[in-house]
Amino acid sequence: MTRKQLAIGTLIDAYGLHPASWRTEEAVPGAPTDITHFKRIAQLCETGKFDFLFLADTPAARTSDLEIWARSPMYMNQLEPITLLTALAGATEKLGLAATASTSFYEPYNLARLFASLDHISGGRAGWNVVTSANDYAARNFGADRLPPHDRRYAKAAEFHGVVTALWDSWEDDAFVYDKEGGLNFRPGAQHALDHDGEFFRIHGALNIARPPQGHPVILQAGASEAGKEMAARTAEAVFGVATEIDAAIAFYGDLKGRMPAYGRDPDHLKVLAGATIVVGDSAAEARARFDRWQSLIHPDVGLMRIRQDIEADLSDLPLDEPVPEDRIPSEARHHRAYFDEIAGMIRRSLTLRQICQQYTRSKVTLFGSPAEIADVMQEWLERGACDGFMLTFPVLPSTLADFVDRVVPVLQARGLFREDYSGTTLRDHLGLPRPANRHSMAG
Repeated sequence: MTRKQLAIGTLIDAYGLHPASWRTEEAVPGAPTDITHFKRIAQLCETGKFDFLFLADTPAARTSDLEIWARSPMYMNQLEPITLLTALAGATEKLGLAATASTSFYEPYNLARLFASLDHISGGRAGWNVVTSANDYAARNFGADRLPPHDRRYAKAAEFHGVVTALWDSWEDDAFVYDKEGGLNFRPGAQHALDHDGEFFRIHGALNIARPPQGHPVILQAGASEAGKEMAARTAEAVFGVATEIDAAIAFYGDLKGRMPAYGRDPDHLKVLAGATIVVGDSAAEARARFDRWQSLIHPDVGLMRIRQDIEADLSDLPLDEPVPEDRIPSEARHHRAYFDEIAGMIRRSLTLRQICQQYTRSKVTLFGSPAEIADVMQEWLERGACDGFMLTFPVLPSTLADFVDRVVPVLQARGLFREDYSGTTLRDHLGLPRPANRHSMAG
């Protein structure tokens, strides 16, 4: 019997996902806008046979608390992700290329065209992370004071997704025949213009590019709310898991996949990727010591700001070395439910504010250990049904990524848990996902 294999993606930021990564010795000034730097990272991911590289994004710089953001410059200086991935497509051959694009700020036609173009340029390696956005900095760049309520954002996202996938089906797969002798470039009957008049969007027209090589670029999502899970069950093909403990991850996995049959979907057509940060050492103690050195570079104001952002409450008036009173937890999350719940859980466990600042990483799971120890955890999560693979983050780049590729990947391969080489060329091939048939071809 063939052993189930891991899917592995990685979320990449220029210096790494640690908030003080830019202060480490290996960090090179200017890396966030250096395409050569990103090409090296992408090629390292491809050497490790990763399924895909992923870029998070928000269309905004922070415009308040600049004294704090100057110490942890998240989203303050970064290349536009689809442009960057297009450049990386030429520097790689097999690696999947995925990015966030917000349904709150794009128009469906533009987004459909961008990802169709990336899919063609990369030979079928594009993925779209469908988000509704979660900060008001972006809202203010697009004529609003704040984001709409959570449920309204998800209602708009559902309609947006339906429009985009319909636009990707504007042309049947064999529409462009390039018949020079007959003088026919495309079959007129193979175009299917969209006529959509919905609550949020009104569109009549066809996409002006051939159907993407994958049919539809792979759809990724990360929602942990009820609305997010329901949308994922209906539309997503890869979901970023949020659980910090294996039993909670197993419950999330079963809950999400259990919703899919109601939408006529095969649960195998959605891959749940557990979030994990990786720090490799000769031992867990050595790996944790490396991480502690990076933690020491975080300014206290940065730790407090990150908590304030994600629990949506300012705790800076509280003593650092005392537990946070539970009545300081807001009644509900407006933005990132998973981050909110993680911090709330730490408060309920009576951690001090300083401990929360030091331990909160947004990573869901942080694995410290030898290559074999890290492989053990990944294998346990896979075999117990907690995930189909992992969405990895690396604190400091490129060193911690290189450690994983050079030291952990061979262990996973030796155990039969991860590919020795790519067996296909598209992101769908890597993830074992079917290529969607064109809805009009099915009808005709």
